[in-house]
Amino acid sequence: MRFRDVIAAALTIFSISMSTPLTAADWPQWLGRDRNGKSSESGLFAPWKEAGPPLLYEARGIGGGYAAVSIVDDRIFTTGNVGSSQAVTALQAADGKILWQTPITAVLPAHDYAGSRSTPTYDRGKLYVVASSGAILCLNATDGEVLWRREFSDWGGKMMSGWGFSESPLIVDDAVICTPGGKDGIVVALDKEHGKDLWACRLPAPGNGERTLNEGAGYSSPMLSHGGGVPQIIQLVGRGLIGIRLEDGELLWRYDRVANTTANIPTPIIDGDLIFTSTAYGTGSALLRLEPAGRAQVSVHEVYWLEADQLQNKHGGMILVDGYIYCGTGNGQGLPICVEMASGKIAWGPERGQGRGEASLVYADHHLVIRRDNGTVMLVRATPEKFELVHSFMPVYQEGNSWAYPVIAGGRLYLREQDHLMVYDIAGGLGEGRGDSRKDEGDSE
Repeated sequence: MRFRDVIAAALTIFSISMSTPLTAADWPQWLGRDRNGKSSESGLFAPWKEAGPPLLYEARGIGGGYAAVSIVDDRIFTTGNVGSSQAVTALQAADGKILWQTPITAVLPAHDYAGSRSTPTYDRGKLYVVASSGAILCLNATDGEVLWRREFSDWGGKMMSGWGFSESPLIVDDAVICTPGGKDGIVVALDKEHGKDLWACRLPAPGNGERTLNEGAGYSSPMLSHGGGVPQIIQLVGRGLIGIRLEDGELLWRYDRVANTTANIPTPIIDGDLIFTSTAYGTGSALLRLEPAGRAQVSVHEVYWLEADQLQNKHGGMILVDGYIYCGTGNGQGLPICVEMASGKIAWGPERGQGRGEASLVYADHHLVIRRDNGTVMLVRATPEKFELVHSFMPVYQEGNSWAYPVIAGGRLYLREQDHLMVYDIAGGLGEGRGDSRKDEGDSE
């Protein structure tokens, strides 16, 4: 198997093969071009007015759900519950006009917290998406035609709890990686052109003395690592964090200390031979190191462990910037925190910040845009020196739990809120003024 566009060296950074070259204005998959939550754009975040950056438009009709958006070639792609089924929707990025909408389930998926979860992955004019009912599909990005479909039941598909399949597929060269969570395939690789099996990784049955954990897929998305010199897929599932050899699907290692029995959610951070992983529900966080262990084998070693009262990320994600991890901590609290990755030392936080509830985030141009559960958006300087709030605002629309991750692409901030998509203009560099740190209606008391 070839591994194009992989910059090995000390970093593990990969790009998606595209029919046209990717630009800074593209955000082609979950967590962006390099699947790390970071935009390469600069010259952003001119001082905002009290109400926030200028609203360019508000699109509607994408359906209910918590999926983020992917953006390529002036098109926006996302998933949502529309009418009696779950669907993939393509919109025109210029004005939010719906270009096409394709159902991907026969009926509305039945699970708690109704709605979609999967952000479409774009590759060479095609979209790869997971229905929350348990299926992976490939669609033509031009017109939404379904090119192939595989049911997770093919591998005995199973979730660790009843909140619906939630991953966003990973493309590595000619393969698409997804997580049915079944006994016949906890993680599988499929030929991205036709959906045919390449390999299926099976977890061995729990051994004597192994602590009881939920079987099945978690709520995380797979990542690529070259840790220990072996290309491998890293995924957080019900029974913990696992490493799978990319070449043939062999299980290389498993680390279960980070797993909890409710929901394992955050996508891990990959940095060379290092992996940072975290879960909530009273669990904690760990830094792991992968080391060579013979031909095409690796071993995993715990560098340090952080207890839940030090750091537990629930579902808002984590971003690594210049050796420091930024995220929310506290089960259901999402309190902003900054941690030195190498040592686990807390640089600052937890901070109350503005708003309340879980915090999802995106990085660009030395800043973090942090979105709280109640809708509040904070612009925070990405520095380990101190928590520096530049501005906060409440978007024009908020409904329920604001769990869709924010996206930055083409000088715009995209905030999905169920059936609504708000698009804000954030182009223009910061001047001497930095806006204010006002309190808003969503502030914590």
